[in-house]
Amino acid sequence: MSAAASGTAAHSHPRRWVDNAIRLIEADTRRSADTHLLRYPLPSAWALEADVALYLKDETTHITGSLKHRLARSLFLYGLCNGWIGEHTTVVEASSGSTAVSEAYFAQLLGLPFVAVMPESTSASKVALIEAQGGRCHFVQESGEVYAEAERVAAETGGHYLDQFTNAERATDWRGNNNIAESIFEQMREERHPVPEWIVVGAGTGGTSATIGRYIRYRRYGTRLCVVDPENSAFFPAYAQGRYDLVVDASSRIEGIGRPRVEPSFLPGVVDRMVLVPDGASVAAARHASTVLGRRVGASTGTNLWGAFGLLAEMVAQGRGGSVVTLLADGGERYADTYFSDDWLAQQGIDPREAAEALTSFERSAAWG
Repeated sequence: MSAAASGTAAHSHPRRWVDNAIRLIEADTRRSADTHLLRYPLPSAWALEADVALYLKDETTHITGSLKHRLARSLFLYGLCNGWIGEHTTVVEASSGSTAVSEAYFAQLLGLPFVAVMPESTSASKVALIEAQGGRCHFVQESGEVYAEAERVAAETGGHYLDQFTNAERATDWRGNNNIAESIFEQMREERHPVPEWIVVGAGTGGTSATIGRYIRYRRYGTRLCVVDPENSAFFPAYAQGRYDLVVDASSRIEGIGRPRVEPSFLPGVVDRMVLVPDGASVAAARHASTVLGRRVGASTGTNLWGAFGLLAEMVAQGRGGSVVTLLADGGERYADTYFSDDWLAQQGIDPREAAEALTSFERSAAWG
């Protein structure tokens, strides 16, 4: 008797392949240690007296070099467990950045074709990183076209559109399972101030802020969540105005964070404060931290640090001790020809000099603004 005649139906994606795909991803995770939590060297002249500390969750130690490695892994597991990704599925994403690099890695791990849909203005170095992981880059003229084009490519190939901007907050197990929030609090456990006053993150998809904000509430911590946002992004003005249909015309110049629209994964209800960070300040803080740490960090890390420095100065001014945690989202080596190039900054109209002076003053006195 056939399956149809007996009242049963067979699915097109054999469970054996999916089981093995999940095993491969889990094995890859077990081969990797957790990312480090670094204590940022604040000036002892005032940090010890004020009893404040700053920590960086170093996401560059992932095999693909950025925070987006966590997101890519979650999106693949989400697609596999929902039956959307099978043995012959073409995986598609709308991304020209670190997310696509990490997703290309996981697609290659599973032996699947991967297509990253991106603006034709994407830098050659970022295209090379994606292609080095076995991905294929598909270009559109305008950045706003990437969403619809990714859907079209997925439909044309019979593939699966990962859709990081919609699925980031739902693909991650925010209650635990070694997500980034659980890892931070576990690593902070033996510190002088184990429960941070603030955790500071940027918003790209909104998934990281959603995960951390939910976890804080689920575990009933007193920690507050601050989301920093660069220029030319919809998140900050939307949050300030309570208008989540807001769209901006320009594109963020700080790679990895900032979006022209409020993405579905952004959950404003778990955010305690938002801070708008000028692009010059993001670059100045990235360069400043690179000198302090002896290694280059990306501009989105600069955005995070600018927000964290402001909160630390506020705590010092109010006479409150405590800790602040933020993210070292990716390394600065991939930005040698952009954020670390004076010529590129001049072409973009980004001037970090005033912000650099403010950082020097902050280090001297803990004063801000």
